[in-house]
Amino acid sequence: MKKRTILLIACLLMISMLSMMLTGCGGGKTEDKPATSGDKTGTTVKSGDEQVSEEEEFTFPLKEPVTFTMLYRDHPGYPYNENWIIWDEIKKRTNVTLDLTIVPMSDYGQKRNLLISSGEAPQIMPSTYPGEETAYIPSGAVLPVSDYKDFMPNFWTKIEEWDLEDNLKTIRQKDGKFYILPGLREVVVGEYSLAIRTDIFEQHNIPIPDTWDDLYVALKQLKEIYPNTYPFSDRWKGDSLLSQAASGFDVQAGWGAGNGMRYYEDTDEFKFYPITDQYKEFLTYFNRLVKEGLMDPESFTQEDEIAVNQKFAMGNSFVISTNTQEVVSMRKKLSETLGEGNFKVDIITPLAGPAGRIVSSNRLDNGIIIASHAVNDPNFEALMRFVDWLWYSKEAQILTKWGVEGVTFTKEGDEFKLMPGLKATFLGINVEDENAKDLRNDFGMNNGVFVFSMYNGHKELMYSYMTEEARRLTEAVNELSILKPPAPPVLMDEAQREEQTMLSQSLMDYVKQMTLQFIVGEKDIEKDWDAFVNECISKGADRLTKMTNELYQGTKAILN
Repeated sequence: MKKRTILLIACLLMISMLSMMLTGCGGGKTEDKPATSGDKTGTTVKSGDEQVSEEEEFTFPLKEPVTFTMLYRDHPGYPYNENWIIWDEIKKRTNVTLDLTIVPMSDYGQKRNLLISSGEAPQIMPSTYPGEETAYIPSGAVLPVSDYKDFMPNFWTKIEEWDLEDNLKTIRQKDGKFYILPGLREVVVGEYSLAIRTDIFEQHNIPIPDTWDDLYVALKQLKEIYPNTYPFSDRWKGDSLLSQAASGFDVQAGWGAGNGMRYYEDTDEFKFYPITDQYKEFLTYFNRLVKEGLMDPESFTQEDEIAVNQKFAMGNSFVISTNTQEVVSMRKKLSETLGEGNFKVDIITPLAGPAGRIVSSNRLDNGIIIASHAVNDPNFEALMRFVDWLWYSKEAQILTKWGVEGVTFTKEGDEFKLMPGLKATFLGINVEDENAKDLRNDFGMNNGVFVFSMYNGHKELMYSYMTEEARRLTEAVNELSILKPPAPPVLMDEAQREEQTMLSQSLMDYVKQMTLQFIVGEKDIEKDWDAFVNECISKGADRLTKMTNELYQGTKAILN
């Protein structure tokens, strides 16, 4: 009997102890999960778009005030003002004060280099373009921000929801990490294309071109009607035009020429595209325009003022490269020269080439690097979550673009409207009111330090800054174009990168020179093409190609 009693007591004790242990474990609380912050501050905190439990919350504003140091690029168009409400709003919503090192825009890159090399860099350094961070990696001066994914819920939610994983691969380094937090775009922005004198096209029943071949036909018709003109006279030294057209020929050129290497997905390899048949076809097309008097040979050398003001605005040309902002000023100039209502100018949808209507889908923008010493800050997690909130949450993007609802703007549905007595000069809103306060200059909104670019972030916010024309172009680009994935990166160490740069610089200087000569007819494409190819090879085109592919094949597993 005694034995049975003792056994019973022992069992009861074990049950009691087990119950206490379970209670001590918190009934299944997830305290081991990282704290997250999301699009809203205060008591309602999200991880991306998902609600999290109170035990997981990392809330803004912080319970205790903190200060972080930041490098600030001061723009001459809207000089720093300590009284801007943006500073008060950031502090109110986060309890974070920014201790700024203010540097003129013209000296920003140089000053950043000096501060980093001296070990005196502020913790947060925005206004840094992808690629600029590579110089700071070997010394360990900047943080591998990819190591801190748990502190960046807004950033990573957008990477996943906006399908930016391939874009993100382009900034990874040889160790598989990335060291810059880039700006992110939800959709591809349609910004650059050709502007045409629509009234002239309509007057002569010339169809609006949809392809580069269509453009050739249209220019032929215009030349017959206006024999003493060059129907197409371009600006920006032809770099915008060639960049626009190249992708449709499955090559690169102009502003997008790069280092001469182009990735071809069908063979999973890089080629030196300037010596391909596609590049020859590309050059032949533009040479034909010049040779037949359809395009002004000065397009590749003349100043923009001549192309726009003396030729297009005077009715001496009918086609020109532009973007959604420049076309507005172009129309103003035409109003001065031709008279209001005597013309019609439109941006056309980017033209399709032999390879199709191809547009690069790289949607990364300038971004932020974090000094490596920031990790020693006792509030480091708060710093990373603050960066994540300020640059990547929708709440903060509304703040930095439009300001404070009820103070600087109101919202009706998806439409943002400025409050009475305010203007946005950079958007052309209410600019005629000289007494109106400016959203940028007087309040600090649309500051390039906090807004990666005008057309950045959430689609809704991108569209809120666009004219109806710009929005139509962007929608057309995304709906009608083949969005070419960004090329995979070729992961290199510092020595390999230097070798590649030395090879490519000499090569591409020569390619640029010969591209112009082929187009304007100083060199004959048929007679001189083989000599051009051989010279590229002698300057290291094959060596560059072999090196690039060997590095790519040897390191691409890192990206998977």
